[in-house]
Amino acid sequence: MCEARVYMEKEGNLEELMSNVVTIKPEKGKLVLKDLFGEQKFVDAEVKELNLLDHKVILKEKKS
Repeated sequence: MCEARVYMEKEGNLEELMSNVVTIKPEKGKLVLKDLFGEQKFVDAEVKELNLLDHKVILKEKKS
């Protein structure tokens, strides 16, 4: 399987946002996460780390 788990880094901790993510696309200054079942989530964040071996994506909130 090639799905990923997406986490948001907050104050040094990782909080899981979504699992089974198959696409991440930038749209209107945000990231759109879409999972295997078609559920979408819009987040105001940027990619901090991609760990393809562990199927893990770590995001960090954008600074205003």
